[in-house]
Amino acid sequence: MALGVPLRKRFKTKDEGISVMKMNLKRSIWALAIAVGLGIGGSAVQAQDQGPDYSRNKNYQQGMREGQNDHAHNRDHYKKHHFKKDEDQKAYEAGYQKGHGN
Repeated sequence: MALGVPLRKRFKTKDEGISVMKMNLKRSIWALAIAVGLGIGGSAVQAQDQGPDYSRNKNYQQGMREGQNDHAHNRDHYKKHHFKKDEDQKAYEAGYQKGHGN
């Protein structure tokens, strides 16, 4: 279909033009529904990506206390800790960041 041609000359009958417009409307509605569905699905995946729950881990709690203390005294990582297990280090850092307010 040529865009420069008036509507009355694009279609042979009035019903043919209305039929094409209805098809375009249906396609637009489906495209909008798919876009909204993907947007909602993507935000649900982001909400679940919070990481493990360290709140009961003693290293997390230690990091939280030290982070709060450093924040209160305007310091940045006043004490450096090295843990044997990588998971303990991650728990401590997560607690420190939460306590320090980062």
